[in-house]
Amino acid sequence: MRRKFRVEISLAAQADIRSTHAYIAADNPQAADRWVMRIERMIMRLETSPLAYEVIPEAIELRVNHRQKLFGNYRIIYRVEDDCVFVVRVIHGARLLDQSLFSD
Repeated sequence: MRRKFRVEISLAAQADIRSTHAYIAADNPQAADRWVMRIERMIMRLETSPLAYEVIPEAIELRVNHRQKLFGNYRIIYRVEDDCVFVVRVIHGARLLDQSLFSD
């Protein structure tokens, strides 16, 4: 049986999901609802294999030890500590990362 990690979603990541939903819903509310359901499903899959995904390319420059799971044009950015996966951001892949995105 696989080890299960607890998944926690930061307030910033929750706000990212809400704002993306609102952006998509402006054109297509049903697509926005589907997007949220799918992204939440992808996030919950991190409970079984969070270390299977790559370290973010900006890790050295930003001095963070975060990983990412890609979901379409979006990046689910998270860190693993002990038995917990902390989802810190859910951002569009075209968005540049800087240290300010990781402050709580």
